[in-house]
Amino acid sequence: MADKQNNDETPEEPIIRDKRRVDPETGDVREPDPEVGVSDDDAPAPADAPGATLSEEDQLLLDQASVDLVAEMRSDMLRAQAELVNFRSRVERDRAANRDAVIAEVIRSLLPALDDLSRAEAHGDLVEGAPMTIVAQKLRSAFEKYGLKTVGAKGEPFDPAFHEAVVQLPTPDVTVNTIADVIEPGYILGDRLVRAAKVAVSVPAE
Repeated sequence: MADKQNNDETPEEPIIRDKRRVDPETGDVREPDPEVGVSDDDAPAPADAPGATLSEEDQLLLDQASVDLVAEMRSDMLRAQAELVNFRSRVERDRAANRDAVIAEVIRSLLPALDDLSRAEAHGDLVEGAPMTIVAQKLRSAFEKYGLKTVGAKGEPFDPAFHEAVVQLPTPDVTVNTIADVIEPGYILGDRLVRAAKVAVSVPAE
């Protein structure tokens, strides 16, 4: 009985599916079998995969993004260059200001000696060719080399930014405050006031 039952059963033959896209006999392209589906090898490549072809719209968007990126990078570069130039200018300006401040401080410490020489000259103690006269000339030349200038002269209008009024003299002949006499000269170094001039001022009489 068992042998008879085994003989009645017919063995199932394997199902072979031809997945080739081209018919080897006719050379025509076959339509994909819906029952079989599409294998990974036959699936179309995604748009962002290497070798994929972009649409014209996507290509335009990509080109515009590239242009915008280049423009942004150029703008950042120009901004960085401008900041560097401003930084260098600020450093040079600060360096020059510090240099002038140091020179002004040194000159300010030497002004009493210059005042003594000026008084000696006013009293006739400095004669031409004398050693002290030569020293005074060299000292003044050194100061002038750095741009030191005298402020405050008789007859000039009084300016509180550069002059210090020690004495006020009511005078009927003047209409504005005017320097009547210089008690101690003042000095400026460039735009920096080293010492204000001490002056006597003629003021309009009431």
